Amino acid sequence: MFEGSYQHYLLGLIAVANNIPALAPFIALTNGANKITIHKLAIVSTISAFIVMMVSMFFGTLILKFFGISISAFQIAGGILLCSTGTSMLNAQNSNDVSGKQITDTQLEYSKFVSVAIVPIALPLTTGAGTISTITLFAAMASKSHTHIELFVAILTITLIIFLGFYFANNVVKKLGNIGMSVLIKVMGLFTLALGVQFIVTGVSTVYKGLI
Repeated sequence: MFEGSYQHYLLGLIAVANNIPALAPFIALTNGANKITIHKLAIVSTISAFIVMMVSMFFGTLILKFFGISISAFQIAGGILLCSTGTSMLNAQNSNDVSGKQITDTQLEYSKFVSVAIVPIALPLTTGAGTISTITLFAAMASKSHTHIELFVAILTITLIIFLGFYFANNVVKKLGNIGMSVLIKVMGLFTLALGVQFIVTGVSTVYKGLI
């Protein structure tokens, strides 16, 4: 059974809500831009990711209830999604394999810079379907264990990590290199896969108990 503690929430969020896949397109987007523009875009991307996570936390379970979807069914579906994402990350040959659309036009206007910082940088590369489903399930667990504060603090922590990742994106990529980035992506992929399996096991066990 998943323990509703700050550490467990944070570990799960680090696996699914990290901006490692977004670093390459973020650097391509900001190539040639000055530091002020880069820092502004880092803030926009981070705030966008934070909004997605908070909406998932407060409204995810309500949306499920509206459509008549049980938490167990969503756990199984979310687990399958996370397993697929984790497997993709583990099979990635290099850091660009999971980075999605590359932005190479560095002559975009600032307004277009901002729009691209939101989509696809923040959504879905940083906080995608896996993150939304994970936080929705965490919120349901938090309701049962009365650990909403722990989940909220974990979201704030991962938001800070996301911002630092964007803020120091160039330095991170240069120091890690292609091999380092690939290794880091595979490690995150392993955690994502494990989290997906845990969701599936929990969902299936709940359904099985209900049937018997």
